Amino acid sequence: MNHMVHYQARLDATFAALADVTRRGMLERLGSSDASITDLAKKFRMTLTGMKKHVSVLEQAGLVTTEKIGRVRTCRLGLRRLEEEAAWIEQHRQLWSARFDALDELVEHLKRKEKTDAKRKRR
Repeated sequence: MNHMVHYQARLDATFAALADVTRRGMLERLGSSDASITDLAKKFRMTLTGMKKHVSVLEQAGLVTTEKIGRVRTCRLGLRRLEEEAAWIEQHRQLWSARFDALDELVEHLKRKEKTDAKRKRR
């Protein structure tokens, strides 16, 4: 049970971090190269305090790591590869795909029945 709680907490933290457009943009920016919090704040036109909060959310989700050298805190992508999150999404994609396939079959069945009923009424 403890593993499941940890797994859910990790998914919650990741999806919460990815829910914000600024944080997604930060991850895209860090995908090309490391950046200081100051550089990120300038790029996204926000205060250092605001950017630090975004970085903290990404760090808690394991998506970003930071390192302080002197007075500069540098951000880089974390080591997480989002495999658990991708597996969760795929599982739910398959579930919804199966449901939509079943719905398509039902609609086709009803269309065929409607055509058959219409032919019977004309006779």
